[in-house]
Amino acid sequence: MASKKTKKEIVKQLLNTDIDEKDEEELLDLLVDQPISIDVDKVQEEKKTKGDAIADKLSEMAGSWGFIITFSAFLLFWIIFNTIMGENAPDKYPFILLNLVLSCIAAIQAPVIMMSQNRQSEKDSLRDQNDYRTDLKSELILEELHDKIDLIMKEQKEIKKLLSERSENIVLINKDDKNEKN
Repeated sequence: MASKKTKKEIVKQLLNTDIDEKDEEELLDLLVDQPISIDVDKVQEEKKTKGDAIADKLSEMAGSWGFIITFSAFLLFWIIFNTIMGENAPDKYPFILLNLVLSCIAAIQAPVIMMSQNRQSEKDSLRDQNDYRTDLKSELILEELHDKIDLIMKEQKEIKKLLSERSENIVLINKDDKNEKN
């Protein structure tokens, strides 16, 4: 069975430092009594720049079936148009201009998509940190509740013991009273 960690040990582990009693109580109050979770989407939205918004929109668009189908149709049209035009075609076979356009699109699109992925990675990291803080708070609250239940159980046993002793005393007193009457 794993050893039970105290709140102080959990807080020390969280902070990786020794803390005094006053700081521990303040931190516990902060963790237990105040909300610590954050709205990750709201935080990211507040930090979002116009460039980030453009990158997100472009990534959303470029990663859709609509884009793939439209772009495939454009490529097919380009190839058919330039093949039909023959000698008068603006981009004759082997379609060097098309190759240049595709290379430029890829050169721009890849870093923009990576920017969006980096932002998503930051968002995921914030979510993980938020989950950790929430889990820690839940663990501390559960430990506190467990301690309170243990205290209630202990006091309940003491009350039962006192009640049992009192009822024994009452029974003895009643027996003594009956014996005296007889």
